[in-house]
Amino acid sequence: MSSLLRKHRTAAIVGAAIIAGAGALPFAFTSATVASAAEPAGIIAPGGSFAPIVDADKPAVVTVTTTMKATDTSADSSNSPMDEQFRQFFENQGIPFPKQAPRQQQSQRAMALGSGFIISPDGVIVTNNHVIQNAVDIKVTLDDGTELPAKLLGADAKSDLAVLKIQAPKPLATIAWGDSDRLKLGDQILAIGNPFGIGTTVTAGIVSARGRDLHSGPYDDFIQIDAPINHGNSGGPLVDREGNVVGINTAIYSPNGGSVGVGFAIPSDEAKTIVAKLEKSGSIDHGYLGVAIQPVTSDVANAMGLPQTQGALVASVNDDTPAARAGIKSGDIVTAVGNETVKTPKDLSRLVADLSPGDHRSVTLWRNGKSLDVNVTIGGNDDSKQAANDSGDDKVQPSNQPSIGVGLANLTPDVRQQLNLPRSVEGAVVANVNPDKPAAAAGIQTGDIIVSVNDQPVRNAHEVQTAVAQANKDGRKSVLLLIERDGAKTFVAVPFSAA
Repeated sequence: MSSLLRKHRTAAIVGAAIIAGAGALPFAFTSATVASAAEPAGIIAPGGSFAPIVDADKPAVVTVTTTMKATDTSADSSNSPMDEQFRQFFENQGIPFPKQAPRQQQSQRAMALGSGFIISPDGVIVTNNHVIQNAVDIKVTLDDGTELPAKLLGADAKSDLAVLKIQAPKPLATIAWGDSDRLKLGDQILAIGNPFGIGTTVTAGIVSARGRDLHSGPYDDFIQIDAPINHGNSGGPLVDREGNVVGINTAIYSPNGGSVGVGFAIPSDEAKTIVAKLEKSGSIDHGYLGVAIQPVTSDVANAMGLPQTQGALVASVNDDTPAARAGIKSGDIVTAVGNETVKTPKDLSRLVADLSPGDHRSVTLWRNGKSLDVNVTIGGNDDSKQAANDSGDDKVQPSNQPSIGVGLANLTPDVRQQLNLPRSVEGAVVANVNPDKPAAAAGIQTGDIIVSVNDQPVRNAHEVQTAVAQANKDGRKSVLLLIERDGAKTFVAVPFSAA
């Protein structure tokens, strides 16, 4: 049996770049060579030139210089939390590249630089959190060369945003917020900042993609651009053809430490709400629900009888969390929070993160073929800790019933020992998978434990077969399996095929 229960795993080495610089040697997180994106050709500025936009916006763009202890910057750059999040994203895309060499340690203090922009005449400045993180001193250099000390009003690591304040002898030039929701693929944009510390620089490009999820937090909804941005551009404004801020330049994907035409910016519609909270309160205590979620595919929707392919499928509920106390269960599909529709898991993450601990919300669920509402008291950051009788033969092969392409076995004591399963886990183990059947295509693996079928718990192989047959009898085109693998639970929708 042990040979049947072997699991196969693959790994890739990946990386990315956060676009802040450090001293005279701006650091980079490098990767294997990938094809460089071509510079945008044939871009035609309004009236033949971007100069009027630059003339209006450039005075409000600043350079942010921070001083920090050498221990804060001398570590291997691959240990950066933001870099690790981007590393995981590119690993999921199958893009391998080698590890960057550690940055050189400076003797006593280290300098880092980034960019920012002024949003009010009295000196309120927006930048990235990773630009000022761990800083013991912050200075801002205005476009005219004036250098002023800056005070940190607030910062939020989850959104990678920070707000600074300077005292200037006269009202300062500002940039207005724009509407990032209006951006479309192909729209012209300008990136303004101080790459490599050489001085304020403007680059032009287009919006390459919207809604990029880099798995760095609940607010992942990046604008991808091809305007060249480099180290030191972090925190600088991304502006539209009207000169309004539609994004905050935050990160690049870099195989060689420089720009290859793949940059990411935080949308302004997301940023300005967070900035307002930071300016007022100094920090944000994000809401917390306590569920692991996954997308609702068409197969999942069909298996659950959900009329529309949207929502967030609850894979598991952490114990003693707001979700558990509200009665939310594994297998529920969250379709709304309050009056806001949940179309994707990212929608749910952002809606909950935007709430404050103690807020009360009605959460709409799809369960057992019908909609119901539960009342949830939102938790806070302190809560967000990533928290049978067998029957039949030892091995059961389905016959004379709809086929999904798996052979099943009961959880005997020997099987439990081989898989290191606690006695509390009930279900049926996948003993083999037919590579030509739907289960294989859906990602089912030998050694997976099927713990529920169409949201109904199962205790053994016979119950799995019975539940699958019932789903087919009910006219479903697919069946929803809850799989436990390596201690984590995931829903997998498997279409039926001919027996």
